[in-house]
Amino acid sequence: MSLDNKEPEPQQIKEEQKEPEHPCTKEETMELPISEHGEQLVLKQETGDTEKKTFPCLTYRENVLKKEHLIVHAVAHTGQKNYECLPCGKSFINKSNLNQHIRIHTGQNPFKCGSCGKGFSQKSKLDLHIQIHKGEKPFSCIICCKSFTRKSSFIDHMRTHTGEKPFECLSCGKSFTFKSDLKKHFRIHTGEKPFSCIICCKSFTRKSSFIDHMRTHTGEKPFECLSCGKSFTFKSDLKKHFRIHTGEKPFSCATCGKSFTQKGNLTCHMTTHSNERPFSCMTCGKSFSQRCNLDVHVRTHSNEKPFKCLSCGQSFINKVTLDRHIRIHTGQKPFKCRSCGISFSQKSNLDRHMRIHKGEKPFSCTICSKRFTVKSSMTDHMRTHTGEKPFKCLSCGKSFACKSDLTKHLRIHTDEKPFSNKRRFSCVTCGKRFKQKPHLDKHVRVHTGEKPLSTQLS
Repeated sequence: MSLDNKEPEPQQIKEEQKEPEHPCTKEETMELPISEHGEQLVLKQETGDTEKKTFPCLTYRENVLKKEHLIVHAVAHTGQKNYECLPCGKSFINKSNLNQHIRIHTGQNPFKCGSCGKGFSQKSKLDLHIQIHKGEKPFSCIICCKSFTRKSSFIDHMRTHTGEKPFECLSCGKSFTFKSDLKKHFRIHTGEKPFSCIICCKSFTRKSSFIDHMRTHTGEKPFECLSCGKSFTFKSDLKKHFRIHTGEKPFSCATCGKSFTQKGNLTCHMTTHSNERPFSCMTCGKSFSQRCNLDVHVRTHSNEKPFKCLSCGQSFINKVTLDRHIRIHTGQKPFKCRSCGISFSQKSNLDRHMRIHKGEKPFSCTICSKRFTVKSSMTDHMRTHTGEKPFKCLSCGKSFACKSDLTKHLRIHTDEKPFSNKRRFSCVTCGKRFKQKPHLDKHVRVHTGEKPLSTQLS
């Protein structure tokens, strides 16, 4: 293109069409741009060897190989964005950037890895990925010797040593180590949610959140526990689950020192120290420290039981009770005593059992000072002093102090003999088994040296 001494009128130029127009793009005609200094960005073709023809930018003295590349390069100096994405309205300097962006909406990954088949939306990303298969990591940190495939990753890593946070949010002033983190953060201010689910139309700020969401539709559970084989939809759920196997409880209460596997459980626990009960039942006025406990309580008034057992059809107020019930069908006993190896279907039963090994008897009778491992045993014992017999047989009217005594009595009417050939009551000290619990209780005194109440009073 020749130069004229006169100031030329802006020339209307349009990029040559190399591929079919995408329905999601809008191309505008653009003027040959003017630099900040007011000088025309002149397209000048060098003469000479035909194999080495270049097109120089007179503003920054850079050379490009093709005329159309120079046009795109010239626009970069002005900041003009003439290529608009119709679905989201975002604009771009050149058409190639627009085409790359559109693949976010279409999900297209045309560049496939020949080794593993993984697809990419850009060829540059494929080239970087191929280095993983080659094992090339040319960029090494001089502080910790960690190596990287990409120079950009190496530069980002160095900031973890220097503490540099060069990317500042112009809206709130918050700074970030990585440009990608600033970009994600800025969507909080703009409200932009570029990742949309094509099934339910829900939108997301981050691509990772969008990918996690899609698994709720597909049912995919790619994160598998190597210890028990259980699979999870989200990596965070696998991480929480794995603490069951390791026993790790990283969240500790600063007040009492109690530890938890999940941060949410610690947050709920902290309300027990503040005595704050902000959640009140509109029916009876009872207050709760946690909203979930209120929700369960409200079902006692409405008699709602949304959690149903698929094996027997029985329904329950909350999921915890359902899970506990299901173990009756499966026979699962996940809570095991480390001292004697006995397993239990409920953690509360294991906790009570552990008191036997520790010798703990936290429940004391206020009349005779006799102590008990389990609160229910103390309650039954108190009735020997009060004479209360709250358990009544509907067949003959006879009353009993303990529910277990009523259960045994009912077998007289039903002629049931469930333990005729079974000895289900076992001594934890010597292993001897008995058909009835009173016989076991009597036997245990051989080991403890305890004397019955009647002997103590005489």
